[in-house]
Amino acid sequence: MKSLATHPLYTLGMIYLLMMLLRAVLSWFPIEAGSPVSRARHWLTVATEPVIAPFRKFVPPVGVFDISFLIAFLVIYVLTSYVLSLVVV
Repeated sequence: MKSLATHPLYTLGMIYLLMMLLRAVLSWFPIEAGSPVSRARHWLTVATEPVIAPFRKFVPPVGVFDISFLIAFLVIYVLTSYVLSLVVV
């Protein structure tokens, strides 16, 4: 039986989740424009926004919190872990 952690799609999914998590953490801090961290945050936003944006159409904000990010994160986690575990036998 193959290990799920060695499957390339699992690895890509986990890397993408890490990118989303880094984007969320960096959004909590004021970052000076033009700094290397600013460029990294911009790159993370460009890489993750295409997945998060469709969730914003269907998930309204709760007060000042945008929970579409959390829903997208959970969906990717479930797809990466559970669904892929059904495929890898």
